[in-house]
Amino acid sequence: QVPVVESGGGLVQPGGSLRLSCAASRSIFSINIMGWYRQAPGKERELVATIGSGGTTHYADSVKGRFIISRDNAENTVLLQMDSLKPEDTAVYYCNLWTFTGDDYWGQGTQVTVSS
Repeated sequence: QVPVVESGGGLVQPGGSLRLSCAASRSIFSINIMGWYRQAPGKERELVATIGSGGTTHYADSVKGRFIISRDNAENTVLLQMDSLKPEDTAVYYCNLWTFTGDDYWGQGTQVTVSS
């Protein structure tokens, strides 16, 4: 069973919206931080947003006011609502989970392309 699975990527025009979803296996317990990272071609992977178990959020400056991260602890899911998308948001988006025991999980990535 794949521990972490992302979905929701695709092609969207500038100014459009997408919602990414990440589902963690029920076998993963005590998830502390859930987050999204992205990697554009030729660039390093960068933080997009994180959310702690208590709901505290953190966003990269480049997405503040446009993206919203949320989580459902009962379902082991984390969402990323992306609005007002820009071409520079084009990247592969990865879900990341940290547990309270220090385990680290990554999804396989989902492509987001913003282009007219």
